[in-house]
Amino acid sequence: MHSPESLGIPEAALTADGALWTAREIAQQPRMLERTHAMVAGLATQIAAFVDPVTGNPAARVILTGAGTSSYIGECLAPLLDRQLAARVDAVATTDIVSAPRLYLDPAQPLLLISFGRSGNSPESVAAVELAETLVADVRHLVVTCNADGALGKVGVRQAMTLLLPEETHDVSFAMTSSFSCMMYATLAALSGPDTLGFRVGAIARATARVIDDANTQTHALALTGFDRVAWLGSGLFKGLAREAALKLGELTNGGVATCFESPMGFRHGPKTFVTARTLVCVFVSNDPLTRRYDLDLLDELRGDGAADRVIEITAGAPHGDAADAITVPGLAQAGDVDLLWPYVAVAQLFAFHASRAMGIRPDTPNAQGTVNRVVQGVRLHPMVP
Repeated sequence: MHSPESLGIPEAALTADGALWTAREIAQQPRMLERTHAMVAGLATQIAAFVDPVTGNPAARVILTGAGTSSYIGECLAPLLDRQLAARVDAVATTDIVSAPRLYLDPAQPLLLISFGRSGNSPESVAAVELAETLVADVRHLVVTCNADGALGKVGVRQAMTLLLPEETHDVSFAMTSSFSCMMYATLAALSGPDTLGFRVGAIARATARVIDDANTQTHALALTGFDRVAWLGSGLFKGLAREAALKLGELTNGGVATCFESPMGFRHGPKTFVTARTLVCVFVSNDPLTRRYDLDLLDELRGDGAADRVIEITAGAPHGDAADAITVPGLAQAGDVDLLWPYVAVAQLFAFHASRAMGIRPDTPNAQGTVNRVVQGVRLHPMVP
């Protein structure tokens, strides 16, 4: 009998290498996206009734918040949602809110605080909710979480609603993968309306599945090259995604690969000094015609410099250079950039996973020293000074 596989690797081998959960959770994302869509669609009326009084108010504010990977969900979505909603939309990490609450929370401005939490047990996440509840006169809390038992959904507040994602998205692995992608999808569907995504979710899921299948070999080969530095670059929505890609690689290699992130245009202004002869540069290329031209200019410049070992474009369009230096997302050449978030992040997850294994690290528990944890520990919360 053929043994089960994940990412083309026998699960027995993945188990032995401490990589099974990470592989499974990357691979399950297309299916989880469609299940997440169905969940949000089923709650559409209740969600609209809860969020509309804030999102439809030009004098109000929406804050997308979380810590680490969860905060990058907000960084990916905030620029788009700020254009779509009447209210102002910002991404502010819980770690920033907790350490400087009066800088980010306006007592007189109506607020929808959208809190992301895979486990919902990060102390900063709970503290951010409590601070908003204390400081803001008119605040609503939308909790987007993967854990039915998390503390985040149990904080006593005046107005709250919880979007509980499918149980499988509560990633067992150290690194967030399907939890990131599905919390991001649930939030976009909830605030844009699931009907606007209903005809697109199938294409997004199919493209993500194809990328996981087709880019698996290519990202594995890149990981075996042994780059000691990787720069992730993205414009617009993809700058937040580049930050998540850099974190994922740092987490899964336990800091064994130096990483940075920037926008392609911003990379020229100093961060380009990061590039050495053993550096891989990966660029998330936009579908927007104007933004794409700037992305391609930077690709040309980096390739012309010849300073980096490899420059890879991740694109939904035709490759700009040698096809061997492109990872192509099928079926979304005409899509808006927001639809590319999910197949693009799958590329970064695959590369981080293979880089971890290539270095002899166990992806499910990469930090053997215990200095970082799946749920952050060692946080001491201080009372506000009057």
